Amino acid sequence: MAQYTRLEVAQAMKETGMIPLFFNSDIELSKKVLKACYDGGARLLEFTARGDFAHEVFGELTKYAIKELPGMIMGVGSVTDAAAASLYMALGANFIVTPVLREDIAIACNRKKVLWSPGCGSLTEIARAEELGCEIVKLFPGDLYGPKFVKGIKGPQPWTSIMPTGGVSPTEENLKGWFDAGVTCVGMGSQLISKDIIANKDYAKLEQDVKAALEIIKSVRK
Repeated sequence: MAQYTRLEVAQAMKETGMIPLFFNSDIELSKKVLKACYDGGARLLEFTARGDFAHEVFGELTKYAIKELPGMIMGVGSVTDAAAASLYMALGANFIVTPVLREDIAIACNRKKVLWSPGCGSLTEIARAEELGCEIVKLFPGDLYGPKFVKGIKGPQPWTSIMPTGGVSPTEENLKGWFDAGVTCVGMGSQLISKDIIANKDYAKLEQDVKAALEIIKSVRK
């Protein structure tokens, strides 16, 4: 069961401006990555559940976060159906992120007042997601659309909250482009939690990189 309401989650997304995305089947390694992100100032993590037994890893990570990392909001990404969404909510997911807009997932999450963020790629999809109660829309793949798309959406729909994932990197130029266009927050995966960091188990570098990215976001926001 979720520890945070969807409004609390949405507010945390807005305040921090960034959600690290990560998946690994190694529970102990995943705990260290989570702690490095937390120590760097991140207060949300999207566990991109793309491997076998991912739910088992997520369950252990959530227990760890509740016990050791106060205020850390755990969510799950790459969810493709309502059954998976329900499974992860039972394991403590505070938000559900999907690559596409699916109404069955919206219904499952809304029933338990859990924030869900569907991947959308058109104004029609975004409008439908909001009609279904979506607080923050995921723009995916972000690199195919870019900041100009966000700016275009915010023209007729200034109330829309957008989180691009894909095509986001922890540089001032990239982040300034997205936030100037009007995004609420960004999702960052391998550009932040790189293969090199994982291979070298350089959790100190990850902590510093997360901290630096959050500082850039703070500085470029209007």
